[in-house]
Amino acid sequence: MCLGIPGEIVALLPDRADLATVEIAGVRRAVNIGLLGTSGDSGVGVGDWVLVHVGFAMSKIDEAEAAATLALLRGLGEAYTDELDALKGSDIT
Repeated sequence: MCLGIPGEIVALLPDRADLATVEIAGVRRAVNIGLLGTSGDSGVGVGDWVLVHVGFAMSKIDEAEAAATLALLRGLGEAYTDELDALKGSDIT
């Protein structure tokens, strides 16, 4: 099962305009933000929340929606923890 998980952008990678460091449940990973653009393009920037699916930021969401989605995902139990384990082992850089 693949889930879209909310994450907060904590850094934009200066040498890769299509990547940002996103924190999801304490795990930091590079995520492709190419579908959304950067804050200079009215896209995303540091502090924004995005919905991440298979290494891509699919949409920008607000913090309240992120919190509600994370609460729902935690309730899924094993499917959520499996997804976090997969995230910990991933690297797209």
